[in-house]
Amino acid sequence: MLHYLTIPVTAFQQNCSLLWCDQTHEAALIDPGGDIDTLLAQLQAQQLTLTALWLTHAHIDHAGGTAALAQQANVPIIGPHRGDQFWIDGLPQQSLMFGFPPAGTFIPTRWLEDGDTVQVGRETLHVRHTPGHTPGHVVFHAPQIQRCFVGDVLFAGSIGRTDFPQGNHQQLIDSITQRLWPMGNDTIFIPGHGPESSFGQERLTNPFVGNT
Repeated sequence: MLHYLTIPVTAFQQNCSLLWCDQTHEAALIDPGGDIDTLLAQLQAQQLTLTALWLTHAHIDHAGGTAALAQQANVPIIGPHRGDQFWIDGLPQQSLMFGFPPAGTFIPTRWLEDGDTVQVGRETLHVRHTPGHTPGHVVFHAPQIQRCFVGDVLFAGSIGRTDFPQGNHQQLIDSITQRLWPMGNDTIFIPGHGPESSFGQERLTNPFVGNT
């Protein structure tokens, strides 16, 4: 079975997700934005072996710790979509701009495309390309536990910002309504910031995408 734990990291309280397969005790981290010692301590506490880092997108609070952690743990970097390469290239500048520890650039071991799958232990998750917040944003859908890890596409009561370089509001709305909603109203999503919610709840009450 697939399990997960949400670990807020950085001054931006970004929800890094620790996922693991209970049969193999192999784990992946989604969006290791920083606080590497905290993340490694959680892996040790759960007695897990880290096998990969997965990225939804390459903003500093989601990707700032990626290069250092990948090197330290000797694990591959999976994602995001190649549309975010310019954000990865700009991580050192982003870290200075927002007062983060120095962040290194990297080339992902594997870029992700819409329809791809990723594996942790014996568990498979489905990848959807969801541009709008950033051009290379992806989400990770785990239908076996009715969960989706959505980064900064959708929040409880809000949606991702689109005023960053290459953000696009209509693309974001399309990503939510065409890529997320078909996963089902009962699917719980884990956003990049703030509490979990369900797609059904947001379809009813979210002021940006309600009644869609």
